[in-house]
Amino acid sequence: MSKSAFLPIGIGLGVALGTAFGVAMDNLALGIALGVAIGAGSGVAMSDSDTASRKKDGKDGSEAAFIADGGSQKSSHSHHDDGGSDGGGDGGGD
Repeated sequence: MSKSAFLPIGIGLGVALGTAFGVAMDNLALGIALGVAIGAGSGVAMSDSDTASRKKDGKDGSEAAFIADGGSQKSSHSHHDDGGSDGGGDGGGD
């Protein structure tokens, strides 16, 4: 299963269970909110678990990507300072 498929599955299951608990507790908003939070956490946990097991088995795909491009490591990034923003939010380049 794709790594990106675990998060939506976790959130979907969390919303379903949260809705059921919300109806049972007569507080639907709280149930859905808790369901989304718990579902997102379980989706990320399932994704990390799958990634760890793939790396353990040697099937993480990193070797295939390296071989597919012939082993070349070309970068299109330039390393000069163009005076743009430094990412601080103030718009300055310092």
